[in-house]
Amino acid sequence: MDSSRLTQLSGTELAKLIASKELSPVEVTEAYLERIDALDSRLNAYITVCREEALAAARKAEEAVVRGDKLGPLHGLPLGVKDQFETRGVLTTSGSRSLGDNVPKTDATVVARAKAAGAILIGKTTMTQFASGLGDHWQYGDPPRNPWDLERDTIGSSNGSAIGIAASMCAISLGEDTGGSIRCPASATGVVGLRPTWGRVSRHGMHGLSWSMDTGGPITRTVEDAALMMNAIAGYDPQDSLTSKLPVPDYTRSLSTDLRGVRVGLLRELTDPEFTNEEVVQAVSDAAKQLEGLGATVEETSLPLLREVGAVAGPVTGSDSAYVHRNGLRNRPEDYGRNLRLRLTVSSLIPGHVLQKAMRARALVRREWLKLFQRFDVLLSPTLMFTLGKIEYVEPITTREQAQRRFGKGTGDATITAPFVGTPAMTVPCGFDSNGVPIGLQIMGSHFQEEKVLKVGHAYESSTPWHSRRPAL
Repeated sequence: MDSSRLTQLSGTELAKLIASKELSPVEVTEAYLERIDALDSRLNAYITVCREEALAAARKAEEAVVRGDKLGPLHGLPLGVKDQFETRGVLTTSGSRSLGDNVPKTDATVVARAKAAGAILIGKTTMTQFASGLGDHWQYGDPPRNPWDLERDTIGSSNGSAIGIAASMCAISLGEDTGGSIRCPASATGVVGLRPTWGRVSRHGMHGLSWSMDTGGPITRTVEDAALMMNAIAGYDPQDSLTSKLPVPDYTRSLSTDLRGVRVGLLRELTDPEFTNEEVVQAVSDAAKQLEGLGATVEETSLPLLREVGAVAGPVTGSDSAYVHRNGLRNRPEDYGRNLRLRLTVSSLIPGHVLQKAMRARALVRREWLKLFQRFDVLLSPTLMFTLGKIEYVEPITTREQAQRRFGKGTGDATITAPFVGTPAMTVPCGFDSNGVPIGLQIMGSHFQEEKVLKVGHAYESSTPWHSRRPAL
């Protein structure tokens, strides 16, 4: 098969062709490496490309196919991994020059599970420093580029993993999401990104930012690919005591194009034209109508607290991240970008009474959020409430007036609520803005209801053309 066509296939399609011996894992891996060679000097999706290791793993994967061994669901699929996850024998930087000599001796659990399912690590993908630091200069591959428009931003920290999928430089990828870092860059690049329920996926071997919100998850070309990856990476891990012991379903079995009986709530606060770009509102409204055409009942609903979640979550994530980096800030402050250093320093000064108030508000948000799922199976919103601007480096905020101009728009962003309360959320492409840049539809569920989220996302994706479009590179 022609390599340019091969790299356009979904991970699910590739896995089937490999299992049926119509494609070789070596052929597939070489095709993706050629793609990286051709494009990554412009896109900067990778910090480290594991060329020799990937080819060696591909040869072993091919031998297993020839022998007739039982194959895992990800067998032979080149995998891009956010550089936040430790990888045995491969540099792991967490996007920081301060970890430029960090070569772990073991894999993070999610990486180990993906490999056990047959995935081939093809490289470590670009990220913001320590999964934060937005507005600072990138310490590796400055800056990563959106394949739809090289001057447009990609938003969030799992940029490289999303770019890798959008530009066909890996078949599947892993990202990490604290407040939206899987979903935002996936939305910005027109691919699928799933943030699982907090505790559904192990964080052992993942460099953390906020212990109460961080989770790993898939960034993929299709919803079916995301379900396939969840089958491999989800489940209890004794090395992470916070993972759930609930049984892991076969997520691919939940996929359907029939949404009869599915109740969908469209969140008014996140589709209010006063706060959300009109092109984004129109794309999400069109998506809601599409779901109705597939049999779902769609009803607008309201949760006024959504406008305050961003402000409430700030002290929690800020305090968590300042604690994680307390020693680095104290002993090596020069290792941090200017904006990140300022943000972490200020966060370390959050008074205890403010944090206590935020935690109590969190309990209130969780209670009211979960009430909505007594009426609805899933909730809808935009993933990003704005169209993407040009890449820029942001000067530090030093006055109250600057903060009000930048953040005082009356609503929190759309991606923060799900991680704040620990529920799953997924973005799927739902159109393009007038600049030709993708728009994402966010589908959210209650705790451990990934199956419902995936079902709705798959049905929408199957009935629309957006996921099949590719950037002209």
